[in-house]
Amino acid sequence: MNTAESNKANLVTVPLYRLAHGRTGDKGNISNISVVAWSDEFFPIIERQLTEEAVARWFADRRPLRVTRYVLPSIGAMNFVIEGILDGGVNDALNLDSHGKALSFFLLDFPIQVEPEISATLPDIP
Repeated sequence: MNTAESNKANLVTVPLYRLAHGRTGDKGNISNISVVAWSDEFFPIIERQLTEEAVARWFADRRPLRVTRYVLPSIGAMNFVIEGILDGGVNDALNLDSHGKALSFFLLDFPIQVEPEISATLPDIP
């Protein structure tokens, strides 16, 4: 096993909420989800793993049409614009809760791999 494989094998998986918080808004059939790192040191970890493709896969059951990520490194944040995820929007959906507000909570469960030393310092919110 080479060094890169060994380092990857030692990583710990934690939910995104231990590294960041989020905020969501919606307009029509589009949701935007902001993810803001709790600390500057967490932002590069999140940025590497929380890609447009990863978010599209995470929300695959909602069949998003497109995911666009906007990175704001100066404030340790990113914003995801997710099109076609709200079942047509609040007025069109048969879904009981088609608002995008709850989607940030779902995204905050996204699994992020971190070094064990970092994991040991993260607060856990049961």
